[in-house]
Amino acid sequence: MMTLCYRQEIKPSDLGAILNIVQSSGFFSREEVELACELATDRLENGQQSSYQFLFAENHGQVVGYTCYGLIPATAASYDLYWIAVSENVRGKKLGKMLLQKTEEIIRGMGGKRLYAETSSRDQYTPTQRFYQNCGYIAEAVLKDFYAPGDSKIIYSKVL
Repeated sequence: MMTLCYRQEIKPSDLGAILNIVQSSGFFSREEVELACELATDRLENGQQSSYQFLFAENHGQVVGYTCYGLIPATAASYDLYWIAVSENVRGKKLGKMLLQKTEEIIRGMGGKRLYAETSSRDQYTPTQRFYQNCGYIAEAVLKDFYAPGDSKIIYSKVL
């Protein structure tokens, strides 16, 4: 049984947890995995000055999922969801949905009005697309061939 605890403070040990979680999905390229770690490093090095914010879900002291989000520069109240990922061993237990809901609550509490998330149009990402749709997100735009020929970017949004 999972006993979840949430925290927003990032710790140096979270870098390894983020690396393991993102790699365990099998979805992300080496460059994407490096980017996930770079965002966490930025937050560790720059603290509150970093535009990247995190929410970690822990089960018995072990990080089992996280989100990374931030205010979109030059907007009044729009946020980007940069990452949402859960450990392979807890997938299918609604942790992603709980993490997203908690992230939305935090953003609403900071005055956020909209949250944007993006994903690939490749068949591999159909479960991700369904996840956002099931969480109340609407596909706002499709940027054709954004990542590569035949691999478009789908931008989802939700009014908070």
